[in-house]
Amino acid sequence: MSERAMQELALLVLTALADAPRHGYAIAQEVRGITDGRVAPRTGALYGALDRLVAEELIEVRQEEIVDGRARRVFALTPGGRERLALEAERLAVAVQEARRRLGLGGTPVTA
Repeated sequence: MSERAMQELALLVLTALADAPRHGYAIAQEVRGITDGRVAPRTGALYGALDRLVAEELIEVRQEEIVDGRARRVFALTPGGRERLALEAERLAVAVQEARRRLGLGGTPVTA
């Protein structure tokens, strides 16, 4: 697992899959919903991110089917993907808490 911060689209895809397996179009819809429409991934970017996450074993293809003559893959979070998402969520929470503290918006320093 990488210690680097995760790219936003990868983080959003993992978040979209955290509660249920989904196919590509449903993942894109979830990402739009999570971000209130701020992020609307293009097909190429989404499937590139999905392929990278599969290669990193953070997600897996749970099911493949043909719908209206087109292949549809259903993706699911792996245990490693769930762990990575939890770590990333914690990293972001610490950063947000510190930003809020420095802006005088509340919060206390986090000790590591």
